[in-house]
Amino acid sequence: MVEASSDVINAERVTSWISQQADVEGPFSYHLIAGGRSNMTFTVEQDGQTLFVLRRPPMGTLLPSAHDMAREHRLMDALRDSDVPVPEMIGLCQDETVNGRDFYVMRFVDGIVVRDIEIASAMSISVRRTMSESLIENLVALHRVNIDDVGLGDLAKRSGYIERQVKRWTGQWENSRTRDLPIVDAVASALLARMPEPNPTTIAHGDYRLSNCMVNSQGLVTAVLDWELCTLGEPMADLGGLLGYWYDPQETEPTGDSESTGLPGFLSQDEMAALYAEAMGVDMGSINYYRAFAQWRLACIAEGVYARYLGGQQGQQDEEIDLERMKNSVTERAERAAQLLNMN
Repeated sequence: MVEASSDVINAERVTSWISQQADVEGPFSYHLIAGGRSNMTFTVEQDGQTLFVLRRPPMGTLLPSAHDMAREHRLMDALRDSDVPVPEMIGLCQDETVNGRDFYVMRFVDGIVVRDIEIASAMSISVRRTMSESLIENLVALHRVNIDDVGLGDLAKRSGYIERQVKRWTGQWENSRTRDLPIVDAVASALLARMPEPNPTTIAHGDYRLSNCMVNSQGLVTAVLDWELCTLGEPMADLGGLLGYWYDPQETEPTGDSESTGLPGFLSQDEMAALYAEAMGVDMGSINYYRAFAQWRLACIAEGVYARYLGGQQGQQDEEIDLERMKNSVTERAERAAQLLNMN
């Protein structure tokens, strides 16, 4: 991991702030956790032990409504007594004199983030199956949370989720795109024209996937992470998003979650969807629509990430970033969305 530079983390001021919030006095050291594609995540360490995790926005100019630290903090804090495993929140700092931008700190959860095939390959077939099942169980738990009981009833509008999402991500696409890709606009129009009847509104994580969860050695999910895109909305969109990152035999060069979940033991997309449908009692007839929505939205997100890397906004990383692969993934996801919508 890369030690945080002073322009990213003001170690003296941030350490003083954490010491006031937590039961531990500094000094602390801060190291960037590689692999983050949006907000920046750092370990907070003392004497070689990781005590906390800090999240802050990327450097440079930010897109409107993106990278909302207060929202992430509010969501995880609201779920602290639910059946959804989340880290314990230490505090949210919105005083820009401390570190220039909002950030929050949570207590460190010991576990494994399966962010690549090397990590997944070291696990047994039975553990991979358990991970598949646990991911669905925790997604079901999230979608069963009563939004009013946990104080999130006013988080967002309770209707018009797909329309709002298409509008939001179309705007993000326009603000961050580095080239013209007419298929992205064509898929957006098709999504609006072909919307199925919505399911009852739930908390929608917005980026629920294997590498955004922490698991233990048995494969059970111990913490759901990265709540930046969470809102109130369509639960099937979360399922579609999970499947959008899952192994797809039609994908020519799988990376990340889609490569890892092709290993023996992981359930297939259809098996994952069937588990969810049985637990939630929903009809899977519209699943390809939500798979398409997920692919289109991921194309828009990937373009934003690609643009930020080109602009040097993600800080120094200790992993090699294949920018050309990242760029090509935008087109591939948009084309996959069109295929799922039978636009071709």
